[in-house]
Parts: sequence; C-alpha cells; structure tokens
Amino acid sequence: MCKVFAESWSRRQFVAGMGAAGVVGGLGWSGRAAFAQSGMTGEAALRELAAGNERYVAGKITSFAEDLEILKAKTVSSQEPFAAVLSCADSRVPVEIIFDQSINHIFVCRVAGNVVTPEIMASMEYGVAVLGIKAILVMGHTNCGAIGAAVQVKDVPGQISALYQHMMPGISEAKGDVGHAVRLNAAFQAQLMRESSTVISEAVKEKGVKVAAGVYDLGTGRVTML
Repeated sequence: MCKVFAESWSRRQFVAGMGAAGVVGGLGWSGRAAFAQSGMTGEAALRELAAGNERYVAGKITSFAEDLEILKAKTVSSQEPFAAVLSCADSRVPVEIIFDQSINHIFVCRVAGNVVTPEIMASMEYGVAVLGIKAILVMGHTNCGAIGAAVQVKDVPGQISALYQHMMPGISEAKGDVGHAVRLNAAFQAQLMRESSTVISEAVKEKGVKVAAGVYDLGTGRVTML
C-alpha cells in the first residue's frame, strides 16, 4: 500500500480512504502539542521521527486530524518544530507524511540530491539557532535520479550539473552503485552539516542536538537510519 500511496494518492484521497477504513475516524487530536519541541531532547526527537515513520508504514497515520486542530489554534505568529529534515526534492518523498507529523512539527528543506549548499546550511542554522530544533536528519531515498545522474556524470541541461559538485565528495567511493551512493551521500552531507557549521557543531556539543542520516525506501515507505 505504501508504494501506491507514495506514487499516486493525493493527501485528500488518503484521508478519505483511511477514514472509510476506520483508521482516522474517531482519533481526533492525538495529544501532541501544536508546539512540539518543549522538553524534548535530540535523542527523543529522532525517536519520534522513527515512531512516526512506523505509523506511516503501518497505515495508522494520526497527523491529518492534528493539522486541522493546529489550523484552528491559529499558530500563525510563531513556530516550534522539534526536528529538521533535509530531503531530496523528489515528489515521491513527502516528508511530513512519511514521518506522520503535522503542521509546525518539522522544519523541512528540500533540494535535489539532499545536498548541503550554503543556502541549505544557512536555513538549518536558522532552525537550530532561532527555532531551537533538537535534531537534524539528512534523508536520501532509493532510486534517486539526482544521485544516479551524478554517479554516471550525465550530460544534463541548464544548471542541473551544478549539483554534482556537492555530491561528488560523498559518492566518490560508490563505484557506480547508485544505492550505495545514496547512502554515502546522506552520511557525507550529515557529517558536513555537523562539522562545517560552527552554529550546528556548538549546538551538538552544548545542547545535545543530534545530526543523523537516513534513507527512505520508495517501495516500502520505511526510513532506515544509517
């Protein structure tokens, strides 16, 4: 079911289908606060991402009802996400959905190949320094077209090849294996973020912020931490 959901269902269709199956109906607000990070450690933030992904894989999503409650709560003036996720721009990787998290819970940055550019680094530093996020997950995914193109050094139009320079240091040992390159790239980008930013490295040392890497499986819907 996860593959069908990830590739073809819209958010509205999924809610309707789950409601008809009795999964969403009656759940309502799950009890998690609109402002999600209070009292949460970096380890707890990563555990919540993992737990949300398990709910998604099991078809027991709770976040849709929470979305409506949070909209009613009128949280327009502030945000308090507990984690940040850097993911690929691939349309089959809907970050909030695969972690079963609602509005205001995850600070998401997306770029093809889930690479750390100066703009991405600045955004993540904002998340750490201003928003107080407790964990950062750099998440690649299976069958990544951007990684596949970089591995093969494909001739591509426009400015697409500008992404290659950000991937090559991490995937140089992949030896043409795209799946391996996806894992290497995610791990490399997480290390880059953890070590190259004074803002993030200090938060890791002094505040217990966690920076991790993982891979989302398009077929199963499961995120595997590296």
